[in-house]
Amino acid sequence: MCMPITEFSMTNNTQKIKSFTRELGFDYCGIAKARPLDDDARHLEQWLNKGLHGAMRYMENYFDLRTDPTKLVPGAKSVITLLLNYYPQEQQLPDTPHISKYAYGRDYHEVIRAKLNKLLAMINEEIGEVHGRGFVDSAPVLERSWAQRSGLGWIGRNGNLINKNQGSFFFIATLIVDMELEYDDPLAKDYCGTCRKCIDACPTDAITEDRVIKGNQCISYYTIELKDMLLPEDKKGRFANWMFGCDICQDVCPWNRFSRPTHETEFTPLPEILHFSTKDWESLTEESFKKIFRHSPLKRTKFQGIQRNLKFIRQNSDKL
Repeated sequence: MCMPITEFSMTNNTQKIKSFTRELGFDYCGIAKARPLDDDARHLEQWLNKGLHGAMRYMENYFDLRTDPTKLVPGAKSVITLLLNYYPQEQQLPDTPHISKYAYGRDYHEVIRAKLNKLLAMINEEIGEVHGRGFVDSAPVLERSWAQRSGLGWIGRNGNLINKNQGSFFFIATLIVDMELEYDDPLAKDYCGTCRKCIDACPTDAITEDRVIKGNQCISYYTIELKDMLLPEDKKGRFANWMFGCDICQDVCPWNRFSRPTHETEFTPLPEILHFSTKDWESLTEESFKKIFRHSPLKRTKFQGIQRNLKFIRQNSDKL
């Protein structure tokens, strides 16, 4: 019995797209039907109303766009979600100011945006004219929800997407297109079970028992998002030497024992991040900072933010 041409085309196009993503170096690809995320919209609204986003006012913007892909891409039919591993081969020196692993190498926005543009070009060249937009973190897309809906993992107690095969050290990218494709089954099961290691390990109690992340209490929020030049006095001694971001809830997650080093050369750690001592960070000039970290996520905090964070954690360690 012959397969209908439309069904054959969908299968063929889906296989081609997944092949393209592998060529571009993405580790996983899942596809979900584009539709409004009504449940996620309610949860996001409640989270915002409680003020758990703190000074991240941009979270309040473009609410409808965040929860309905057709508002971002007219005629959207499919949401393609991609995971790119960033787990590093090497780690920082012990007893130095900590930097979140995602920031060891080149700014992921630059790396992934280029890959998404290439993916869309490949689709148009090999399949036909398709309208779409790629998003990576900086746009109003609920990427973790789409990742779960496309079967790539589940959202753990720590708020991160966890992939059963490789844990959570992934960047999530999204490509919304106006082409119908075959859709992957969502991952319905939550494999966190009764584990609460992330809850117990968080120094600032940002992870609640009912799976709500208090974004305004997270160390990453204080060291990256908060622009005030003075950090809260009640958080002294609770940053665990984190100068930029925080990986504690991921480092203690049992699923990350399956993490494997990334093959993406753009994420190769900067030598300074791996080898700078505390003294090196303290003696760093603004001119040197801008030169060394011009393509690094650290530029988001700027030199003044790094110095603020460094001073805060050094004061903490002096008092311990």
